[in-house]
Amino acid sequence: MKSPEWLKPAIFGGVVGAVALAIVGFAWGGWVTGGSSERIAAIHAEMEVVAALLPICIQQSEQDPQVVDTLAKLKSAGRFQRGDLLMEAGWATIPGTTEPNRAVANACVDQLSAQF
Repeated sequence: MKSPEWLKPAIFGGVVGAVALAIVGFAWGGWVTGGSSERIAAIHAEMEVVAALLPICIQQSEQDPQVVDTLAKLKSAGRFQRGDLLMEAGWATIPGTTEPNRAVANACVDQLSAQF
């Protein structure tokens, strides 16, 4: 059986259009794969948890009797040591847990450093 003459260019055009649509969709259209969307969701979830726990860290810093000494150490410490100092002070240890949370400590340092 012979196919019509117009069929080959139509199929070729459809394939090229589908490839172009995929390229444009993923590059500029905001399309993502399932793995990418899961990574993005995990990042956003962690950011929201840190934002929810940040007030606890700030409150613990305000209740610490050695807050002045700890803030002085934070001022003099390098940027990468500040989170460790805050975790040692216990401000990033959320009630009900035994280990400090590094992400909360870093967010707390950023919040506190804006104050001094």
